[in-house]
Amino acid sequence: MINALITGATGMTGSLILDHCLESRAIGMVSVIGRRPTGRQHPKLREYLHEDFEDFSQAQKVFEQVDVVYYCLGVYTGQVSKEDFEKITLNYTKAFADALKAHSPNAVFCFLSGSGADRKEKSKMAFARFKGMAENYLHKLELDLYCFRPAYIYPVHKRKEPNFMYTLSRALYPIIRLFGPTASIKSTQLAQAMFLVGIRGHHLEILKNKDIIRVVKHR
Repeated sequence: MINALITGATGMTGSLILDHCLESRAIGMVSVIGRRPTGRQHPKLREYLHEDFEDFSQAQKVFEQVDVVYYCLGVYTGQVSKEDFEKITLNYTKAFADALKAHSPNAVFCFLSGSGADRKEKSKMAFARFKGMAENYLHKLELDLYCFRPAYIYPVHKRKEPNFMYTLSRALYPIIRLFGPTASIKSTQLAQAMFLVGIRGHHLEILKNKDIIRVVKHR
């Protein structure tokens, strides 16, 4: 049986991955670490509330005997300052990965990145640069790593959109989807693909939007 660990489980993608983990017979236990509870009750679910995502020294038990991680923690561009965006996108990822490497070095790491992530670390866009830096750090740790780079993620379940651009994108989704498998993906497709790759593996380390959709189509 597989022991899974999820962070970002109260978010759009992480909550859907949590659904898959709780429903799957392949998953024996699901641990969730975050700042606020999920509100879920399930025999397989273990929740750990943790405030400082730059220091996991008081939460080491969470990282023991983990088989697969679904790292979905993040923040939207414009929601926080540039400094906080870097801290959440890069520093939190580093601290989390270090703790995992120390206690479960053979775990699979499924990292929710984003389209345009720049591993050259030269992009003028903070999102692309910091996501690329995070991917590089994870790669250097020699984890069993899969980086998911979705394009626009269409929220299947209606939510309060984080900013005007996402409100507009949701309204224009019928047009966006006409541009094919490189332009958009449904939140349910992304979550299912991440879940499946986490338990089955994949031949690619970096999965772009069309690769993610292909995982679901050929499940």
